[in-house]
Amino acid sequence: MTPAARMQAAIEMLDWIIAAARDNGASADNIAKKFFKERRYAGSGDRRAIRELVYSAIRRWGDRPESGRQALLGLVAEQPELRELFSGSNYGPAAIAEGEPVASGAQIPDWLADKFASLIDEPEREALFDRAPLHVRVNGQRSTDMEVKSAWPEAVALALPHSYELPAGSQLEDKALFREGAIEIQDLGSQAIAMAGAAAKPELVLDLCAGAGGKTLALAAMLPAESKIIAADTDRGRLSRIEPRKRRASARNIETILLGPGKEMESLEHLQASCDLVLIDAPCSGTGTWRRNPELRWRMTPKRLEHTTELQQRLIELGSELVKPGGRLVYAVCSLLDAEGGDQTDRFLESHPEWREISIDLPIGRPYRKGTLLSPHHDGTDGFYFTCLEKL
Repeated sequence: MTPAARMQAAIEMLDWIIAAARDNGASADNIAKKFFKERRYAGSGDRRAIRELVYSAIRRWGDRPESGRQALLGLVAEQPELRELFSGSNYGPAAIAEGEPVASGAQIPDWLADKFASLIDEPEREALFDRAPLHVRVNGQRSTDMEVKSAWPEAVALALPHSYELPAGSQLEDKALFREGAIEIQDLGSQAIAMAGAAAKPELVLDLCAGAGGKTLALAAMLPAESKIIAADTDRGRLSRIEPRKRRASARNIETILLGPGKEMESLEHLQASCDLVLIDAPCSGTGTWRRNPELRWRMTPKRLEHTTELQQRLIELGSELVKPGGRLVYAVCSLLDAEGGDQTDRFLESHPEWREISIDLPIGRPYRKGTLLSPHHDGTDGFYFTCLEKL
């Protein structure tokens, strides 16, 4: 493909991504896979160049552009060498018309800029758009740190036990240790949240928003085999991904429950006031994961954020009813917005005097608003807020 044809392909892929962000469709990564599957003529160099153009535009614009063409035209002012690709020849995009609208603005949408936690300064904001590292967790029930270091001599030990960073682009799927469940890909921040939940050695655990089970599996690896972990979610597709993962990790103490949206208690009533730990990794804006999923900025609107915080409140109330006296609730969001983090903790504690904050001693994170804040710049993790609460 010519450079101009690559630019046109990037415009077309961005059009798909913009539409999906507007309509709550597939992720940018999944769209890219489908896009290239339909264009098998694009070689590896073509795919790499197109991806670079697409993700440069996604990372640059905080507000969702009207079209892929506008998104890339906005880059021309900052990268003048791109102008010559808009020539209308060689399967490239049409020439730039005088006065043609282009994308503009900051990396963070104006309406979100003042909603971040007070500890998030300019270096922190810049780090939100860095490339995410590759973190892995060693499953101590299936392997040892020494075996992992032998397989990946370049692995760098991180702040938490059994956690490592591997070089970007490391291939894991073809390694026996990965296939046998000895390691799991998991951001260090997610590992820290699981460690906070496991601190009191709970015997009965409910992972209320388990998704595909990343934190469920981490808890299983950290807790005794006789503990029982229930992974629950309303998304059948995501929940079904736990089964092969738990078999691979030999995690026999995990069971799953599919919940009905808005009717979760119908399936959880038997756990009322019974759980030693309820983990709520709540749906959120994903502001802490922009370095992995920068198009999330194009999906979130003030109305969607309002609906998300309302759902978070309902989930905390629901989870609190399932914790027994003396048990704990860990509430977490991969967000750095106060509305989803500290505000939620304050609201809950103010209306529930029978609960108190518990301090968890971890080697990463900063105390913040009755909880802990993790961020890319300070901790090298995705951005998270989490709190550990105890029922009196």
